[in-house]
Amino acid sequence: MPAQIVDLFCGVGGLTRGLLDAGLNVIAGFDIDPTCQYTYEHNNEVDYHLQNIRDVNGETIVDLYAADATRILVGCAPCQPFSQMRFKLGNRNHNDEKYDLLLQYGRLIEEVHPTIVSMENVPQIQETNVFREFLEILNRNGFHSDYRVIYCPDYGIPQTRRRFVLVGSILGDINIIEPTHDRNNIHVEDFIGDLPPIAAGEADPNDPLHRAAGLSEINLERIQHSVPGGTWRDWPERLRCECHKRETGQTYSSVYGRMTWQQIGPTITTQFHNYGTGRYGHPEQDRALSLREGALLQTFPDWYDFIDPDHPAVMSDIARHIGNAVPVRLGEIIGISIVNHLLEHGIELGGN
Repeated sequence: MPAQIVDLFCGVGGLTRGLLDAGLNVIAGFDIDPTCQYTYEHNNEVDYHLQNIRDVNGETIVDLYAADATRILVGCAPCQPFSQMRFKLGNRNHNDEKYDLLLQYGRLIEEVHPTIVSMENVPQIQETNVFREFLEILNRNGFHSDYRVIYCPDYGIPQTRRRFVLVGSILGDINIIEPTHDRNNIHVEDFIGDLPPIAAGEADPNDPLHRAAGLSEINLERIQHSVPGGTWRDWPERLRCECHKRETGQTYSSVYGRMTWQQIGPTITTQFHNYGTGRYGHPEQDRALSLREGALLQTFPDWYDFIDPDHPAVMSDIARHIGNAVPVRLGEIIGISIVNHLLEHGIELGGN
């Protein structure tokens, strides 16, 4: 009974790529964003189903699996409702249309009857009613679950990112593998240090994804006065933002920062290409991270292609794709955890 995986909320394929790298067979991805389709299919050779999860029924997914397959269903629902300040922990936010997507995943688990499931999100999700309802779905369907908050550098991901990860199986106990790396040996330089230098607003002629956003005159001055690991407090008074001159702005020290070669990088968000939105200044060059650098810090392989040749490349779209993705290495960690469990129970991986 070879194992086959369907990936819900697949985006551009960070989780799918990691599962493939772990030796698993992903047969389909589902997502609502048409701008993700080229990147997902081109890099992973897996069919992308452009559908709203709310409109997908279990029969549609079941039909994708081989008749004798061990069904695995993974789904990383959008994290925005649980990570934004407007969300009140423990209460359902009826105004956020993405809030109940985790329960849509739960509905499909009950309709598809997979053997193994997995999900990933921000740590705050475990404090919510929607997660408690999801866990009840798993329990009443016979799943044994392991879930925890992991610190990404412990698994070789160069970001100060903490993520909530869950794996579940009806076969018996399943475990997320223990840390694979020494967090003190994870450095930004090892991931982006060998890329060719480029200036703000320029791109590498040999890699169109190695492209940096332009900077205004004042932001160029600001980054020229920024030091690795420092803050806007390193700038001359004349360059400081008005909000930082007020008492209420004194605590916002993480914006307009430069990264440090020999440290872990910041969490890559959808705005990593903008110098002013976090500690996204290049350690040496006077610019923000390029799109390629953001992808590498998200542990995408250096050959991963995000630019659809049939459509104009929109920098903000690609940055959103990269920032929203599950880090590929985290997907591989989830995949290895699943592989270990399958092998314990004598189930074929299915190949890819």
